[in-house]
Amino acid sequence: MLSPEEIYNEYRDMVQRYVYRLCRNQSLSEEITQETFYQALKSWHRFRENSSIGTYLCSIAKRLYYATLRKKLPAEVPLKDTDASGDFVDQLILSDRAMTAHHLLHALSEPYREVFTLRTFCDMDHTQIGELFGKSASWARVTYYRARMMLLEQMKEKENND
Repeated sequence: MLSPEEIYNEYRDMVQRYVYRLCRNQSLSEEITQETFYQALKSWHRFRENSSIGTYLCSIAKRLYYATLRKKLPAEVPLKDTDASGDFVDQLILSDRAMTAHHLLHALSEPYREVFTLRTFCDMDHTQIGELFGKSASWARVTYYRARMMLLEQMKEKENND
């Protein structure tokens, strides 16, 4: 097992990129990244190793980001709307549908959930993801594509039902 310092050195940049993609604010992303590692260290006994350390850290970061949003809404953090022509990932990150998308993402079965999270939020390429799972880059690419299609379909169904 890696030491806390090794985990911080190995995953800090990835977590900060992830948080930055959520909030598009450098100082907030740095603050949430630091808090993420503090919270992870305090709750390390809950890490079950059924996901990667990176995914575990990103889930803590996401929870902290949404907690920050809840504290600042509605006056300080306006929710942005995107049009249908925007990129799917940008819609997830920037739209007010992000929370719904994250709930749907967490409802996905494995390995779709983790592959999508690693690719979209942690900026890992298909080769790296394949290596994590002991599979090929092609497997990671297809799994990511399928997860993306599942999420798009579920988002459309949810919007049609609302």
